[in-house]
Amino acid sequence: MTTIEKTEQTAGESALAAVMSFVFRSVDEVGAALNCALVVMGDKLGYYQSLVDDGPSTPSELAEHTSSDEHYAREWLNSQAAGSFVDYDPDTGRYTLPGAHAVALTDRTSPAYIVGLYQIAFGTMQDASRITEAARTGDGMGWHEHTDDVHTGCEWFFKPSYDAHLVADWLPALGDDAVDKLTSGAHVADIGCGHGASTIVMAEAFPNSTFVGVDSHQESIATARERAQEAGVADRVRFEVSAAEAFGEEKLDFVTTFDCLHDMGDPVGAARQVHNILKPDGVWMIVEPAAGDHVEDNLNPVGRAYYAFSTLLCTPCSLSQDVGLALGTQAGPARIRDVVTTAGFSGFELASQTPFNNVFAVRP
Repeated sequence: MTTIEKTEQTAGESALAAVMSFVFRSVDEVGAALNCALVVMGDKLGYYQSLVDDGPSTPSELAEHTSSDEHYAREWLNSQAAGSFVDYDPDTGRYTLPGAHAVALTDRTSPAYIVGLYQIAFGTMQDASRITEAARTGDGMGWHEHTDDVHTGCEWFFKPSYDAHLVADWLPALGDDAVDKLTSGAHVADIGCGHGASTIVMAEAFPNSTFVGVDSHQESIATARERAQEAGVADRVRFEVSAAEAFGEEKLDFVTTFDCLHDMGDPVGAARQVHNILKPDGVWMIVEPAAGDHVEDNLNPVGRAYYAFSTLLCTPCSLSQDVGLALGTQAGPARIRDVVTTAGFSGFELASQTPFNNVFAVRP
């Protein structure tokens, strides 16, 4: 074989190796995609919690502990072991949920709790075929048209971050005036409140303040009212069904929007309305998904997940509404600044960040 032939053979083998490497990566991707449904299944059937409460278990033991079928428990455990979510001991035939994984998969009080992310992804994928057709025409799909897995998953993905950071980190980052007003007694609107997680966290922390949560999704508002009753803050919190740009209220000391401005069809119109209802010395806190201003800033695991949600969930949501600006889930600080300054605000700063969120302080 000549040198040229050897070179061509090596190049061909290298190309084939690259193809097969991508093929096996794709197999792993499919397993990861299917695991969204399996994590939600494990949560709803109590499999993860049982592995915490009852310890390492065989499939028959897990099925008995959770009053489920052993065949499903067996295959579910094996899938979780193959994905390194649980550990398998071939000598005992038992499966163990590692402690660090247990925190992320069972402890709803932990900022590491991640099941909500799987649930919202699972719910989002159920409508992927409809989004594919919408992409041909530029049509949208409203938030209210998705399954409850999207709505509940959204609540439980973001709530742990709100519990961990909202009062302890984000509000102090806005400056002393915001916390002082909330402590002494402020009138607050939480626009795009969903199930009310953010509203209730603030109400629990600042008993002298009053809050109104606003969302265009009637079913979410009904859930928020239930959550407020359960938390014992319904006397200081009310929830209303309204579009952000149509919400009318007396002059407010403080306005918040949590992970929803990019979903709005007319975020500039919503920002103008905030400008109208906010007192001259008030503060608007905008919490948005973590993002940089350039595509290359977001080519990382968090950006990948958010771009996927943007394609299948957030952009269709915006396009289903009037104006349909479709900022996208990875809008970045520059685009958010453009929205609020176009609406008449003059003060804008990035006040705080987490791996999942940017927090902006906006003043008239």
